[in-house]
Amino acid sequence: MLRKYLAPYRATVILITLLLLVQSIANLYLPNLNAELINNGVTKGDIHYIWHIGYIMLASAALIMGSSVWLAFLSSKVSMAFGRDLRDDVFSTVEGFSARELNQFGAPSLITRNTNDVQQIQMVLFMGLTMMVSAPITGIGAVFMAVRTNATLSLLLLVSVPIMALLIFVLLRRIVPLFRLTQIKVDRINLILREQIAGIRVIRAFVKTREEESRFAASNQELMDVQLKVTRTFAVMFPALMLILNFSSVAVIWVGGRLIDSGSMPIGNLMAFLTYIMQILSSVMMAVMMSLMIPRAAASAERVKEVLDTPSSVIDTLTPQIPAQRQGILTFNDVEFRYPGAEHPVLSGITFTAHPGQVTAIVGSTGSGKTTLLNLIPRFIDPTSGQILLDGIDVKDQSLEGIWSEIGLVPQRAFLFGGTIAENLRYGDPDASDENLWKALEIAQGQEFVSELADGLQSRVAQGGTNFSGGQRQRLSIARAIVKNPRIYLLDDSFSALDYTTDAKLRTALESHAKDATLIIVAQRVSTILSANQIIVLNEGKIEGIGSHEELMNTCTTYQEIVLSQLSPEEAAS
Repeated sequence: MLRKYLAPYRATVILITLLLLVQSIANLYLPNLNAELINNGVTKGDIHYIWHIGYIMLASAALIMGSSVWLAFLSSKVSMAFGRDLRDDVFSTVEGFSARELNQFGAPSLITRNTNDVQQIQMVLFMGLTMMVSAPITGIGAVFMAVRTNATLSLLLLVSVPIMALLIFVLLRRIVPLFRLTQIKVDRINLILREQIAGIRVIRAFVKTREEESRFAASNQELMDVQLKVTRTFAVMFPALMLILNFSSVAVIWVGGRLIDSGSMPIGNLMAFLTYIMQILSSVMMAVMMSLMIPRAAASAERVKEVLDTPSSVIDTLTPQIPAQRQGILTFNDVEFRYPGAEHPVLSGITFTAHPGQVTAIVGSTGSGKTTLLNLIPRFIDPTSGQILLDGIDVKDQSLEGIWSEIGLVPQRAFLFGGTIAENLRYGDPDASDENLWKALEIAQGQEFVSELADGLQSRVAQGGTNFSGGQRQRLSIARAIVKNPRIYLLDDSFSALDYTTDAKLRTALESHAKDATLIIVAQRVSTILSANQIIVLNEGKIEGIGSHEELMNTCTTYQEIVLSQLSPEEAAS
């Protein structure tokens, strides 16, 4: 994954590597210069030599500072661009998911993966570009320079480095599983928080505020406990590493002092060796920091990769066919749909044809498969067997955008986007004029309440349309579909929040406006579909009957039960 997303920035990464190499060499060269300054300049009182070496040291320090600034800039640029590209790809992948994949991951997890998980990977990349290369270069170079400075003192590294490595290994075995668990706990908190925000009215209405607070507190406590374990491990590790570092320095000074006293080593070499020891152990510390961050980023990368590698069950064809004439004729041929691993299908044996200029209504008890049937038409999900034809061509052989351009959908849950009423209505047609918007609102019976708002079409819409009533949201959603002027209208229980008078007016106006379009209406309210040209009765995923209201009252027992449960015998017969 890193290789793919870093490919456009290969030249910048190479430049960063070269800068790190220059910086590391300069860092390794400075202690040697310092040793020469002390041994050949200060001890001999050679002022000219002191100034000469001093200028070189100042130039080296300026080189290190300049490369550090440039490194930080380039590393930030690459890591931020990497995060941007990765988020774009995750978003595009999720947009291509069918309802099946969306349900598989869940909205909270997808949000966490595209925000927190990508952020973790981005942070490790930034640290890696500045540390991952410099740590081994500096560490290996410092070992070489330390041995070159004094081989006897270098034997101390055979004690301190293995002890540090053992400590790091033990602590990593504890921390890595905790990082993976942290991501799961974050997902859980995100899920609970989304539920509580979306369901705040239900929570208050059922006086469950305390219970929900307790549920969130319990999940929050679980996350805190996991993070405390990580923090406590860090609290042990860093002091332990610093203790080893300080003991190593003390040992170097003690042994080095004896070597200086015996005349075996100049004092400048001891100062250089101390610096090299610090560089070696600092490189180990940097490696530790990276090794602690990498497991968490690896867990995040696995979660992001899981999304990117999940193919959508709805695939757009590479060779789309275009109907000779767009009419809106919709045909189901023995269609079946079942979820993976399900014992029984949700829908089976579905066969019917919906024609332009006609209203096709779908009724049935809760769970009979009405919404699932509707979702098959725009290919939110694909049937497991059978065919769905649009204007004589299988929808699988047509482009997704071609299908969607023919459909005006009003979902069961009327959803509005944050912005203005005009922006929401123009979701159907970006070029629609204000006159067209008012016309659509008039048909959808929403003109009156919109005109009463202070800003009219420019009135603000809260996210999800929560500042409007259920009936107002439904009428705005219907108006949005009307603005699109599609050949097929899919209305999924879109009149449930309307009173009977508004329902009747809206249906009359819509049928008149869309007289050449195919109207497919899913409804629970029988009065909404009495005048439909064709009524499809679903029961446990199968068609119990097809026909007009009068025909079904005489031939379909299930339909009779549905009608008589809502209307009197006199109303049903009229």
